[in-house]
Amino acid sequence: MKKVFFLAVMTLAVAFAKAQNNPNQLTPSNTIDKVLTFKEDDHEMGKIPYGKPIEYDVTISNISKDSVKIENVQVGCGCTTPKWQAGPYAAGQTFKITLGFNGYTEGHFEKVVTVFFSGGLTKVLKFHGDTFKEATTKAPGATK
Repeated sequence: MKKVFFLAVMTLAVAFAKAQNNPNQLTPSNTIDKVLTFKEDDHEMGKIPYGKPIEYDVTISNISKDSVKIENVQVGCGCTTPKWQAGPYAAGQTFKITLGFNGYTEGHFEKVVTVFFSGGLTKVLKFHGDTFKEATTKAPGATK
């Protein structure tokens, strides 16, 4: 009886695994490039002063034949602020998402933003850089 039960469980496990790996099934992760293009999805912010807010725009183009909407923009932490309009964005239309960073991370930073579009499409946007603290006192012998 134990062997029959084990065999039945293994058969179901294999069936579920095969169902998840169907190469003919279109999934949102492999179709977003057929719907949208992103001008800069991994942005280098360079060196910025500690605590100084900075923003940059991610330009997105709808290359599909249908309209698309932004459903949500989810940030990884409170130091990142997105600005966006839901749309809809018609076929051929270009739009943007503005990503802001407050600069309150010491040294190197890497941030991730996930954008959720209609039709179950998602895109991860990244930005990174380094902060530095400006000198608050003058060096010995400095005249300015």
